[in-house]
This record gives sequence, structure tokens and C-alpha cells, in this order.
Amino acid sequence: MIAVDTNVIAYYWIKSEFSELAERLFEKDNDWVAPYLWRYELRNVLSLYYRNNLLSEKDAILTMKKTQDFMKNKEHSVSTEKIFDYITKSTLSSYDCEFVSLAKDLNVSLITSDKKIISSFPNIAISLSTYVN
Repeated sequence: MIAVDTNVIAYYWIKSEFSELAERLFEKDNDWVAPYLWRYELRNVLSLYYRNNLLSEKDAILTMKKTQDFMKNKEHSVSTEKIFDYITKSTLSSYDCEFVSLAKDLNVSLITSDKKIISSFPNIAISLSTYVN
């Protein structure tokens, strides 16, 4: 089991330059978990793709539905107190701290491409490329 942030989820479900890495990650470990926040962040990513004519409305909605199906029973709540513990130890957003907190709570690695998360919590966060290679 690994925790993944929304970028990794998006790389897997939306074709991009990082999709191959996300696919290799999925082959290596497909037991992904994330805080419920991933849903809201992915909807935002999909809306950007839609507004920039990179995805049709139909494809954006279908991508969200497929991703929700995949993540069913892999979503977790994170306590506010624990999130604030990581906020006080870093300059990360509360959103980023949700992913860090979940990984720590479950005693798993957080796979991300966010350099700020990795540098703030190198004992929890691992870059997507490092983990895959």
C-alpha cells in the first residue's frame, strides 16, 4: 500500500508527460490510498483540462467516474489536529499536509512529484520517479 497525491492520480488517469511513470507505479503497487481531498483536487484539474480544450466535458466526467470507482474504499479521513501538526512543521498548504498526515497515519510512503513535499518530509514522501526506478 502507498499513499498518492492528486498529481499522481491525475498522471495515471489523464494522459501527460508523466503518465508512463504513473503507469509503472501502478504496475509496481496498485494499492493506492488518498484522503478524500483528492476528489476535489482532481475535479479542479479536470476543469482546467476542459477549459483549455484538452478534454471534452464528457471525457472529464468519465475520467472522474472511473477514478472514483478505482479509489472506492481507498479514501480516508484525516484529523485536523494531525494536519495542523504537519502545518506547524512545514510551510506546506493544509492540502499537502493531508496527504502527508495520511501516509504517516497508515505508516506508508507518500508518492508525489511535489518537490516541496519531498523536501519538507523526506522520511515520508518519495518522488514518483525515484520510487518507480
